[in-house]
Formats: sequence, C-alpha cells, structure tokens
Amino acid sequence: MKIVSITEAVSKVNSGNRVFFQGAAMTPNFLIDALSDRYKELKDVEIVQIHTEGKAKYTEEPYNKAFKINSLFIAGNVRNAVNADYMPIFLSEVHLLFRRNILPVDVAFIQVSPPDQHGFCSLGTSVDITLPVIQNSKIVIAQINPKVPKTHGDGVIHFSKIDFGVEHESEIHCVEKQNLSEIEKQIGANVAGLIEDGATLQIGIGNIPNAVLNNLKNHKRIGIHTEMFSDGILPLVESGVITGEDKEVKTGKIVTCFAIGTKALYDFVHENPIVHFKEAAYTNDTAIIRRNPKATAINSAIEIDLTGQICADTIGNRQYSGVGGQMDFIRGASLSEGGKPIFAMPSVTHNGISKITSFLKVGAGVTTTRANVHYVVTEYGVADLFGKNLRQRASALINIAHPDFREELERAAFNSFKR
Repeated sequence: MKIVSITEAVSKVNSGNRVFFQGAAMTPNFLIDALSDRYKELKDVEIVQIHTEGKAKYTEEPYNKAFKINSLFIAGNVRNAVNADYMPIFLSEVHLLFRRNILPVDVAFIQVSPPDQHGFCSLGTSVDITLPVIQNSKIVIAQINPKVPKTHGDGVIHFSKIDFGVEHESEIHCVEKQNLSEIEKQIGANVAGLIEDGATLQIGIGNIPNAVLNNLKNHKRIGIHTEMFSDGILPLVESGVITGEDKEVKTGKIVTCFAIGTKALYDFVHENPIVHFKEAAYTNDTAIIRRNPKATAINSAIEIDLTGQICADTIGNRQYSGVGGQMDFIRGASLSEGGKPIFAMPSVTHNGISKITSFLKVGAGVTTTRANVHYVVTEYGVADLFGKNLRQRASALINIAHPDFREELERAAFNSFKR
C-alpha cells in the first residue's frame, strides 16, 4: 500500500470507470466527496453501491453530470436520484456479480483501520459485499481511519492488497436510537410472543426491531444470525438473554455482515470475538440460515395485499429501497426446524393509509411471494397465513387491519372471492 494525498488517490479514477463505494457506517465520504469534486474533468463514471450513508454529492447538480449510478439497494441519500438504475437482486447473490465478472470493478473505495502489527487492516462494520469486490477490483483505494472498529470474522485485508491509502480520521456514521411509539411497543410485544426460547434471530434496524428486542428480557438462549444489527441487542447480550448456545452455525457467536448504530455499538464490536462479520454470501445463504433451529426472521413491508403478497421495496412504480436480504431470510426461516418467518408493520402509514390493501399499488414490486408469507403482525394482532387458502388469508389479514378499513377490505374480499 502506498500512502498518498487525497488528490492523488482520486486521480486514479478515469472517465468510463466503474467505481465501488463501501457502504453503511463505513461509507468513505472523504474519498467520495473528493471524487465528486472532479466532476468537470470526468464523464460516464459508473457508481456501484448498496446502502451508503452521508451526503451523496455525486447525485446532485452539478456533480451528477459526471456520474451515473448502478445501485444494488437504495438508501435515503440517493432515493431521489435512483429509480430505473436500480438492479433487483437478492443480497445473497450480489457477490456473483463480481466473482463472475458480470460487473468488473475498476476502482474500489473502502474505509479501513490502520494496519496492525501483522499488516492487517479491518473493514470495520461493513463486510457484506465489500469483500468480494476488493478481491476482484483492479485498484483498491482505502480511507485509513483509526476510528474504524477492528472486528472479528472475515473482514480483514492485508495492507499489501490495498493499492493506495489516504489517512483521514473521523467518526464513522452513527444512527441514534429513537423513542418508541405506543403502536410500535404493541407490535413489538405481539412479535415477541411468537419468539421461542433458543430461537436464532434475524433482526434489522429501526423502532420495530428495537421494540421486539425490548420484549425479550425474559427469554433464554437467544441467538443472532442476521444480515445486520443495531444497538437493540446490546442490553440482551449484557443480561445473558443472547447467548447463541442453541445455534447450529457458529454456536455462541453473533453472526452478521454489517452493523450500524451508535458509538456504543461500535465500541461493543471492536475487537469482540463473539461477533463475527461475514460476507453476505454467507450470512444470507438460505442453506446456512436453515441449519439453525428456530430461525426467526423479522422483516417489514410497505404494503401487503389480501392474498399475502408483500411489497417491501417500492411505492407503486417508484423504487424506494431494494430486495436486499428479505427473501433470503424468510425462506431460510421457513425451512428451519421450528423456524418462523415474520412480517411486522403498523396497520397504517404515517399518512393514515392502510398497509393491508385489497390490491398492491399499480407498478408495485412483489418482494416476497404469498407462498412464502407465514406470520403477519400489526398492533392489532397476529395473522398466521400458513396453510390457509385465499379466502381464509383475507379474513385473517382483515382481522389485524386498522378498524377504520376493515369494512372496506371485507367488501373487496367478497368481490374477489364470491365465486
């Protein structure tokens, strides 16, 4: 690795190159902003990324004249700039794009810890798809930051595998916890009622996952095998609820491919041998997920129709997020011995629109098919759709819809299934 100035580092990107940005808390914004500032001298630079944090200058005027995005997931910082340039793909399969040279990468921008005494740097809290990218990128450029947590697992890279390094110290991205609403607390309690002692959880970030975790204080032997996690697990690790002792895969370990949250979370994962950061090809492999008994996947939805079709990544034909790992874990939990695939959501949107609908919006994507949907949870209860026909599914979903919409949904169900 050659230590260079920020100017020299970003000069390695040429017009027509494909450039990868590491994501989540590890988004290397110092490098990204410097590259964006070269917009006058570059053209047709393709950006490949999943969820990134921080201001995405390259999506804004006038910087976007030089850059185009080929996004594998859409976060809030690029949502207004990406729609048709989103690539639908399971997170478990993203690594194939790079290992099979379907998306050859010219330059990878990453963020790492300084090398240790053996010359190894840490990819910190975001291994996910970063590992296969840097293994196959022509040039690897690292933002070297002593604030990056040194994590256990597969997220290590020897300094000799990094072509150019730029030293820059700054806090990595944090997401602060928010207060729970009464509705979220009720959803959390309803979901927690489905979780058994000894279950292995897939749980994400946000108020509903935190509400679920808040209701597990009396549970025992809970394990974590997940795509990502946040601060909600910390009290359960400290109190001995999360032990992972019943897990089949990496017994006693918390397995994830990325994490994002507060500084307390980053302090927890730093040099902590019970947390293993793996690439998404491992964490999201259905065959691995299903090996854990009582694998319990907790996911969200934007809307669900009366037959059980889940839309979780679009609002009509507007791309909102991405397929991500939802199906990877829903299927893995379905196939696990005693496993439970769960969708948890408020009954209505912030604008008071029912999330349980007679039909998905025109143009909406089906993220998870109705055949894969078992448990649906709102603040009004739990609908178990497994083993139910279309008429029975509609009835179960109407029972957990907001009361203001149940009569309308009953009429829609009658019209759909009267024959």
